[in-house]
Amino acid sequence: MSILPSRPSLVKTAGKCRVMLVDDSLVVRGILRKILMSDPEIEVVAGVGNGKLAVEELDKNEIDAVILDIEMPVMDGITALPLLLAKQPDLIVLVASTLSLKNADISMKCLQLGAKDYIPKPTTQTFAGDENAFKRELLEKLKYITQSGREKKTALKTSSGALAPSSAAIPEQAFTLRPLPNVRPEAIVFGCSTGGPQALAEVLQNAKGKLKQPIFVAQHMPPLFTKSLAAHLEKRSGIPAKEGENGEIVQPGRIYISPGDYHMEVIAKGKDKVIKLSQTPPENFCRPSVNPLLRSVAQAYGGKALCAMLTGLGSDGSQGAKDFVNQGGTIIAQDKSTSVVWGMPGTVAQAGFCSAVLPLKSILGALDKVSNAINPKLGVKL
Repeated sequence: MSILPSRPSLVKTAGKCRVMLVDDSLVVRGILRKILMSDPEIEVVAGVGNGKLAVEELDKNEIDAVILDIEMPVMDGITALPLLLAKQPDLIVLVASTLSLKNADISMKCLQLGAKDYIPKPTTQTFAGDENAFKRELLEKLKYITQSGREKKTALKTSSGALAPSSAAIPEQAFTLRPLPNVRPEAIVFGCSTGGPQALAEVLQNAKGKLKQPIFVAQHMPPLFTKSLAAHLEKRSGIPAKEGENGEIVQPGRIYISPGDYHMEVIAKGKDKVIKLSQTPPENFCRPSVNPLLRSVAQAYGGKALCAMLTGLGSDGSQGAKDFVNQGGTIIAQDKSTSVVWGMPGTVAQAGFCSAVLPLKSILGALDKVSNAINPKLGVKL
């Protein structure tokens, strides 16, 4: 679960973010309303108790984003989600889910259906712990995902004001790119957050037989959700996937997911590479964080490593990326136009740590070329 520090205002330049709360619990709606209305850039314009009412409410109010409960009477969240998006395709939907394996699986399905992200549903335990952490996560996810969607919509407008085809390129600044490697990598790392599960599934769905190295993933997710993510990626990719276990010997052709609430590192032990899990303090307010994974992989593999930094809110991974490339590792970043939020990949790209910045659909091909170069001494061209 990603929790990020405060940042400058983004939404107010385009008007307030207009939110609808969909939950059968009046208490939960009240908690969420109080938090959201504490931010002057957000306005709660509607609150309803089931999915059917939510679909109907879109005809009554101008709504930018919906916080959608999963389990509700009359019409549940997973039934309502495609109806909401059919009526308003640019609607931002955050799924509110309790931290159970069942709801983790349902939340993953909602992400496949078009939800942008999820938040843990507030409980009494939420406020017995770090209330500010929950508030920070909710506000930042909502505002930054909404703002990113507005920027893309604006960028796709033609001079006549009509919308251009969705494939139109969104202009991005030029980057200073590092040379591509002249050695074949022995490990592949993915770092991601908001929008990451969908992006990972798209990249890895045709990766079987192409990416033969061990694959390590740091995706900001709470416990149980990472287990569901592993099952989802294994099903989509055909590559065995699991949460990493402390002391586990790394095998080629496997996907290892950083478990929720644990940092995952890779340690060289003799001829073997071994998984190490820890609950050392969060980095960038995140545990798991991409930083320790990148640092450890670079050290364990002596720089013979390749990283794809995918969509994600915030800057987690930027510090680890510096160490990663200084050790000889190679980084490819997802571009702005295909990212749900261009925070993590954007930070790494703008810092000059990348050898390529590519749309999501091109990333597997690039990883394939770099990791399976016929003559590594000659390098590769993307």
